[in-house]
Amino acid sequence: MNNVIYLNGEEHKEFNLEEDTIIYHFSIDKSSDITINLNKEDITLYYYYNNINYNDNNYKIRVNHNKSNTKSFVYNHGVNVNNSKLHYWVDGYVPKNSNGCDCNQDNQIINISDGNSKIWPNLLIDNFDVNANHAAYIGKFKEEDLFYIMSRGISRKSAYKLLLSGFLLNTDSIDKEKISEFVDEINKL
Repeated sequence: MNNVIYLNGEEHKEFNLEEDTIIYHFSIDKSSDITINLNKEDITLYYYYNNINYNDNNYKIRVNHNKSNTKSFVYNHGVNVNNSKLHYWVDGYVPKNSNGCDCNQDNQIINISDGNSKIWPNLLIDNFDVNANHAAYIGKFKEEDLFYIMSRGISRKSAYKLLLSGFLLNTDSIDKEKISEFVDEINKL
């Protein structure tokens, strides 16, 4: 894809897209409110939101499929470090006149301690010709995953950092120079 956008901590933003787009959004301890309008037929959106949370924060995203044959793939990954609130409201909206759309969400929050995390994955669909999927997971890393990495001679702390890095930097195509502050924050955890 030619249109690649990096967001670093933006709190309120609206996009009106008319071409295939990848958005990488990285946030450290901020609330965000993002709206993405898919305004041209046959375009695809990949949106990756990755956040590290220390205090009470809310994250809202709404993807509006305003034209037919649009596709959205939304991946939200958060790490809630303290005993704080991290809430995700994730809306995928397909109106009656937008046929043949794909609306997909994958939402995950890892609680490092006993944080109060919630996910509301909403698919607001007013059309029968749509593929729509959502997933939501809140919890901790599985002990068997940590054990597997540790069985290779890696300490528990290093294994946990490897899992955090893989979780928050969930695609190989990220330009890590553009998100150096976020990578540094992962290394502090």
